[in-house]
Amino acid sequence: MSSQMKASYFDEFGELDNIKTGTLERPEAGEGEVLVRVKAAGVNPVDAAIARGMLNEAVPAEFPAVPGWDMAGVVEECGFSARRFEEGDEVYAYARRPTVQHGTFAEYVAIPESYLAHRPQQVSMEESGGIPLVGLTAYQALFQFGNLQEGHTLLILGASGGVGTLAIQLAKAKGATVIGVASGRNQEYMAGLGADETIDYSAGDVGEQVEEVAPEGIDFIFHCSRGNSLKQSISTLNSGGQLVSITNRNPDVPDDISFQYVFVEPNAKQLQKIKELADEGHIEVPISQTYSLEETGKALREIESLHSRGKTIITP
Repeated sequence: MSSQMKASYFDEFGELDNIKTGTLERPEAGEGEVLVRVKAAGVNPVDAAIARGMLNEAVPAEFPAVPGWDMAGVVEECGFSARRFEEGDEVYAYARRPTVQHGTFAEYVAIPESYLAHRPQQVSMEESGGIPLVGLTAYQALFQFGNLQEGHTLLILGASGGVGTLAIQLAKAKGATVIGVASGRNQEYMAGLGADETIDYSAGDVGEQVEEVAPEGIDFIFHCSRGNSLKQSISTLNSGGQLVSITNRNPDVPDDISFQYVFVEPNAKQLQKIKELADEGHIEVPISQTYSLEETGKALREIESLHSRGKTIITP
C-alpha cells in the first residue's frame, strides 16, 4: 500500500476557494485504531465553518488540515489491540477528533475502532456515508437529551435538511406525529419522508400555521434552522414541553419548558441502532449532490447556503 493518498485540505483559514486537492501522507492505524478506505463522506455545514476558522477555539486545526467528519468505507487494516473489525468490513462513523487534521475528505482515515459500526446494508455506500453526523445529531436530540415518546407531537424546524431528514424518520419509527417546517419547494419532500403535516415558513407566521394543524399544542420542538421560526412557534409548546436546538445555545425559553442545546458526539452504539432501523426499512437518505475531492470547495459552498435538501456527498 502506498504511503501517500489523495486528499482535500487547507493550509490556512479563509475562503472556501483556498481548499486544495493533492497528495498527503496516508495516516497509519495506531493502537486501538482502524485504517478505513473512505468510499463516501457526508458534507455538513460545520465543515464549511471549520474551513473558515469559525470553530477554531472549540476544535482547533493543525495544518495541513483535512476537513470532514462523516464517512462510510472499507476496513483496510487494524492497529494493535483493535479487534472489533476485520479487513474488508464495511463500516461507517462520525469521525470527529479533538483536532481537525485527519478528516474524511480523503482516500483514507485512521480513527479509533470505538467510533465505528458496521454500515447499513439496505442503503447504498453513499447513503451510509451521509448518515453518521446527521443521524447521531437527530438521535441524540430526540432520545438522549430529549425524551420523545410514542404519541408525542413533534415540530421540526428545518425539516428538509440533513438532520431534519433523519429526524422525521426516527420520530416516525418511534410512533410520534411529525410536523415539518421548510420552504415551499420542500413540502412534498417532507411528506414523502413521513411527515404527517408540512408547513411553509414563507407562507405566513409559523406559529399560526402550527395552531391550525395542531390546535391541542406541541409536545416537542426540534430546532435545526435559523431565522424566525422558533420565535414564532415556541408559544405552541405545551407546558412541560421540550425544546432541543442545534443552532441556538441560548434562546428565550418560558420557565415551564425543558431546553437542551446539542452538539453531537461520536457514539458507535447509537450508530448500531440507526443501522438496524435502516436495515428494517425505516430510514432512507436522499442524496442531493455527489462531488469528487477536486470539487470539495464547491460542495462546501453549496452546503453553507443552508438551502440544500437531503445529503451532499464527496466520493474520494
